[in-house]
Amino acid sequence: MKGASAAAAAGIAAVCAVVFLEASGESAVHPFPTVGVLMANGEHWCTASVVDSPKGNVVATAAHCVAPAGEDGRPGEVAHDGLAIGELSFAPAFSGEGSGTQPLGVWKVRSIHVDDRWTKYGDETADYAFLTIDPDEDGRSVQQRVGRGEAPKPDWTSGYERDVTVVGYPESEHNPQNKPVSCTTQTRHDESDPDMLYISCAGFWTGTSGSPWIADRGATGRPGRLIGVLSGGDTDVDSTAALYDEKAKALYDRAARG
Repeated sequence: MKGASAAAAAGIAAVCAVVFLEASGESAVHPFPTVGVLMANGEHWCTASVVDSPKGNVVATAAHCVAPAGEDGRPGEVAHDGLAIGELSFAPAFSGEGSGTQPLGVWKVRSIHVDDRWTKYGDETADYAFLTIDPDEDGRSVQQRVGRGEAPKPDWTSGYERDVTVVGYPESEHNPQNKPVSCTTQTRHDESDPDMLYISCAGFWTGTSGSPWIADRGATGRPGRLIGVLSGGDTDVDSTAALYDEKAKALYDRAARG
């Protein structure tokens, strides 16, 4: 898995090359303000993203970023890399070296919602999670802060072949300035596990887990449909995701209720 590691975060590549998204002009421009780093004890840990919800309080990421994998019906004790996950928070549009900057704030994770298939059996087809995010001190939701029209709606009935844009943050070793990167390509069935989505793009380094896979994204006002999040992959070129389904919707509904 390209999972969480302290001081590592999620990142993405393009079909032929990694595209690092640059800010231009006097003020920062964030092409994907909904995407940011999931922090554990204040450290860059994974990628996560705001998904459209009635209260504007839901963020999507990978299950292994927020809960240990179970085995044979028993819960796991630590994350797959052997580290404790720690206290979680979310920083959309994060950038900068080291601790970086959080132009849209740091948001407290109130609760996590993960499928029992993951927490008991480590089932990769359930490697997705939804987080309920507390409002800020002014009572605003995280979706209000990033822009209500920016967050993709979830798609629970997607097919396996879709044109997607994937956005995230590579680990700091390969991305010391913590710039978000983007990949636009087509998904298909993973040959080794046909129940999983697959893309091929160089540059998916360790820590890319949780990056959103967004279909049908267009110009302003067309934020697209979220069909899954990056789960794993054997190399930095091969990446997989669990396709959202009715079980994912049940978790999302729980998170959206707050």
